[in-house]
Amino acid sequence: MRSRKLRFLVNAPIILRGLGLIVQVAGWMALLSLPVALFFREHYAVLPLLITAGVSLALGWGAYWAFRRAGETTLAHGMIISSLGWLLIPILGALPFYLIALLAREPGVAQGTAAFTQPLNAFFEGMSGFTGTGLTMVLRPEDLPRTLQWWRSFMQWVGGIGVILFMLALVSGPGTYSLYYAEARAEKIHPSIRSTVRTIWWIFLLYTGASILLLWIAGMPVWDAINHGMTGIATGGFSTRSNSIAYYGNFWLELALLPVMIMGALSFAVHYQWLSSRKFRTFWEDSQSRWFLVILAGGIVFLGLENLLRLPPLAAFREAGFQFTSALCTAGLQSTDLHGWSETGKLLLALAMVLGAAAGSTGGGIKVVRTLILARGIRWRLRKLIAPRNVLVPFRLGKQPLSDEQAAAHLIEAGVLLILWWAFLGIGVLVLLHAAPSGYSLGDVIFEVVSAQGNVGLSSGLTGPGLPVAAKLMLCLNMWLGRLEIIPILLLFRAIFRGLD
Repeated sequence: MRSRKLRFLVNAPIILRGLGLIVQVAGWMALLSLPVALFFREHYAVLPLLITAGVSLALGWGAYWAFRRAGETTLAHGMIISSLGWLLIPILGALPFYLIALLAREPGVAQGTAAFTQPLNAFFEGMSGFTGTGLTMVLRPEDLPRTLQWWRSFMQWVGGIGVILFMLALVSGPGTYSLYYAEARAEKIHPSIRSTVRTIWWIFLLYTGASILLLWIAGMPVWDAINHGMTGIATGGFSTRSNSIAYYGNFWLELALLPVMIMGALSFAVHYQWLSSRKFRTFWEDSQSRWFLVILAGGIVFLGLENLLRLPPLAAFREAGFQFTSALCTAGLQSTDLHGWSETGKLLLALAMVLGAAAGSTGGGIKVVRTLILARGIRWRLRKLIAPRNVLVPFRLGKQPLSDEQAAAHLIEAGVLLILWWAFLGIGVLVLLHAAPSGYSLGDVIFEVVSAQGNVGLSSGLTGPGLPVAAKLMLCLNMWLGRLEIIPILLLFRAIFRGLD
């Protein structure tokens, strides 16, 4: 007991110091959002933003300065900090929704924000926003104040690239690599983490500006282009319109969004190589990007053929192209209502959401590289079984051959995550089957849970303010698990019940 108490006294200050850095993110975001409230003369939003900034920065600076001399941040500490941070940030991100809903007296604003007078709805929106999911408690986003429309997009934009990366871009603290790795990131563009973070942000800002410009040229109003450009490149899914991209009915706009979503779903390391070389074959030479594009093309063809059962050819492939791209990129933008789709069509989209985007991108899901590792692992194992004992059977990941020990480590990591992913997916489906309102099929429930855990945001129509409390909490858990890829959260629960060894 004495040893466990001693470990707690050593570990707690390190964790609190890290959390002190992370929770400041919501405060800086609130301060950066003040010009939006002032520009649109939404003065009722100023105090909620100032309260959010005050609470976040006071808690953050207080915790950091109180424990700034704590010990070194290890990877285990980093995972616990990341898990708790990704729980606290949505709580702080919920404050503008809740406070504006309480303080605003204008009839239109009060009606548009009515759902957020319930704290759980505000927290759900914050969790969906920061995790880049896009499921929402808002029935009509166009009725929200411009400040909250911006806040939803800003959450997804920051959350897409990572709250910790946003923090590391503003301030640097102890245990930088541990925090970077704990946020489900392993790729390094440069030897230095700080240089890597700065390069990722430079690429992200460049692509965000290009996305906004492209959408505006394609016919989207400026305000909508800003919001959809931010959520599109961040593969988020929040929209300023209640029926998402379907509102515009614009083929050219849908076409413009395809490269935006795809670029957000590819690894920043590959983007850096492409921007350095200016050669498009860079994407094809990278094995993960190549297989992502192959899966994308094949999925569109299969889904388009399935849609031929109910639509003419052009409409069938138009809907298939946009929806499958959105699902595989985990972008969550929709150009049609999915509730009336066939169960096979929903299943194909669900499989795309499970596979997800490339590792090192803004996207969610299991990640293409892990599926690729498992597929090659099966082939490698079969070849080893039939090969003579003295014959070396190499396992290749890209152009790099791996030793048996390295191959086994990659396969174990991918296999464990896959098992855990499906286990929590099953728990979520069971909970929603009992808690969800009637009128939705098993396919609809599976689709919604996969969308939450894959941090996608495509919806069969099930998610909304009328959803029972148990279902909302379960979807929040799925979103949290999906964003951190489960392992850090399991380590958090282990540390709570058994301590951090």
